[in-house]
Amino acid sequence: MQVTSNILLIKPANFNFNTQTESSNVFQNNVNEEQELLEEKVLAEFNQFAEILIKNGVNVFVFNDTPFPIKPDAIFPNNWVTFHADGRVVLYPMFAPNRQLERRMDILEELKRNFLISEIIDLSGNENKNKFLEGTGSIVFDHINRKAYACISPRTDKDLFEELCAKLNYEPISFYSFDENGKEIYHTNVILCIGEKFAVICLESITSFEERRYVENSLIHSGHQIIDINYNQMKLFAGNMLELKSNHNKNILAVSQTAFDGLNYFQQNELSKHCELLPLNIKTIETIGGGSARCMIAEIFLPLI
Repeated sequence: MQVTSNILLIKPANFNFNTQTESSNVFQNNVNEEQELLEEKVLAEFNQFAEILIKNGVNVFVFNDTPFPIKPDAIFPNNWVTFHADGRVVLYPMFAPNRQLERRMDILEELKRNFLISEIIDLSGNENKNKFLEGTGSIVFDHINRKAYACISPRTDKDLFEELCAKLNYEPISFYSFDENGKEIYHTNVILCIGEKFAVICLESITSFEERRYVENSLIHSGHQIIDINYNQMKLFAGNMLELKSNHNKNILAVSQTAFDGLNYFQQNELSKHCELLPLNIKTIETIGGGSARCMIAEIFLPLI
């Protein structure tokens, strides 16, 4: 399965600008706003995000962030865990110390009420070696074709990526991606989204012609229609979207309103041939957190009990 109807969301307790990740995540913006007002806006966006997905037939498992220790990016659980169709769970090493605190075994125990977990692959010990791999931020999986894509950065270690791919039996496809100022893109999922039959990608960010052709050919040969986005659209989170399956067997695309508005008519039309686009207003979360719709969702592919 490339898409699932089961997802995990984390309701934040202390959402804020993360000073420990600002050096690598240029999508973050430090907005001067009172914490109480900020939390009110973020919770309203989060609740509406979850409610709209539920109304569209997605099974949403919401867990509350713990108030302590403070974890400003807890709303983005896709970076610390992935849940796979063979029952395996992967725990990932995170770059920022305050993000390492996000991993929670109590959540896994709770999910065992509904899903089969056969094995936990814990890579978090690599943090002691300064080797990081941040879940589906670092890796974009093509589950159907058993391929995994990763743009290498300080938060995505190539050796660790290839090691995990060997364990999961996926073909690793790594490359380098840069913004228009020549800075390394910190996460693959801001430039690449892979659905069942399409791939949204910012090809111009892959500045090496050989690597760009390698990635493009791999996607085409896997049967994906490529929808290319530019730098400006990437900065509007047009690459940070996720295809999901509703309980009515309908494919929907979780995409922020910002990203949706950034797509042109042709791109929206081509995407709508594959799934129903579902714009979600998460402007405050995007602006301050530097992550969008895809980052907020951890897919659950685990077998149901």
